[in-house]
Amino acid sequence: MSAFIILILILIGLVAGVFSGMIGIGGALIIIPSLVLIFGMDQYAAQGTSLAVMLPPIGLLAAYNYYKVGAVNWKYALIISIAFFIGGYFGSKITLSIPESIIRKGFAVFLILVAVKMLISK
Repeated sequence: MSAFIILILILIGLVAGVFSGMIGIGGALIIIPSLVLIFGMDQYAAQGTSLAVMLPPIGLLAAYNYYKVGAVNWKYALIISIAFFIGGYFGSKITLSIPESIIRKGFAVFLILVAVKMLISK
């Protein structure tokens, strides 16, 4: 795995962590689309890897099912999960200094942008 790939995985984890800390999202809206759109993973592998990132406590059994069919990239999951942990701390600190109405509107805009991007990509 190249240093560039490790850097991108760390950035994905940090962004997912920050958004998770800010507005409670991360895996489904940051990690999965990033793995599909940046790394070209298939949807199953992206979902399995995302679940492996969040194994304790939420994804253990689901990630295990993906693992059984070879749809988990453990190296990616480990790097993203470490960065996700750090990003979550900073995201929550940032959010608690922003008015709730702005956070709610930002969350809605982000959901729309991700949905449009996924609809128009191959």
